[in-house]
Formats: sequence, C-alpha cells, structure tokens
Amino acid sequence: MRNALLQSRARRLRNEATDAERLLWRHLRHRQIASYRFRRQVPVAGFIADFACLETKVVVELDGGQHIQNADYDNQRDRLIEAEGFLVLRFWDDQVFQETQAVLEQIVQALDARCSHPGPPPQAGEGIERADSPAHAQEVVDVGESAVGKTSTAH
Repeated sequence: MRNALLQSRARRLRNEATDAERLLWRHLRHRQIASYRFRRQVPVAGFIADFACLETKVVVELDGGQHIQNADYDNQRDRLIEAEGFLVLRFWDDQVFQETQAVLEQIVQALDARCSHPGPPPQAGEGIERADSPAHAQEVVDVGESAVGKTSTAH
C-alpha cells in the first residue's frame, strides 16, 4: 500500500532537485548506466531516497552540508533502508560535481555486484545437451560467470 503523504513529498522533491541531484540524474536516467533503471525521489522503507535502482536494490543518496549535523539520523535511516535489503551508497554533493566519473564508477560496481542475472542466456548450441541427442556422451553445462564488483560507499 502506498503512503499518499510520502508520494506527495517525493513528487515535490523531484520538482525541487538540488544542482547535484540534477547533474547525477542526467547520468542515471534513461538506463544510461549499464542499462539499469533508476528512479529519483522514490519512497523506500518509509523514507524518500534520492535515487534507487529497484532491480538491484541499490539506493544512492547525495549529501550537502546540512548532513554534517544529521549524521546520526542518516546512519539510522541507512540501517532501516538496509534492513529492507537495499545497499545505500552516499556521496557528498562536491564529489558529484568534482569527481562525477568516479561516483558513476562506484555506482556501476555496486549495481554489478548485486545484479540478479549473472550473465546473458546461453546461445544456440550452448548449455545442457539433451541425453537423446547424438552427442550425449558428455553432459555440458554452461553456468556463465556472475558480475562481481567491489561495493564501496563514499562520504
């Protein structure tokens, strides 16, 4: 069930995005980051996350100067979001402006590490051979390789 108050607040925040949020959104929207779909200002675990990829359960939060005084609140909030199975990545606004590519790389690493589909499906001729086929002497299994990346949070 959706919380109407959270939905309304999220809509307002989308319309009042900070400069750092607008810059990062230009890179995250339209599946530009390794084809992952992001939503912005989305309710997650009773809070509104700046950005979230629901497929991989990755939340990206941007912190301005006001977050220095709210560190305890942010930590508690992160724990509650993580309790719902999400990974929370935090970046300072300055990082988004000055190190945009490094921020994007860390996001991609986290997405790939949490990706639920390990690789492309087998192509014709790959995978498990049928036992009734002429080449049934040996069973072949193509398991693919999962994307494993280093997840890190920055602050």
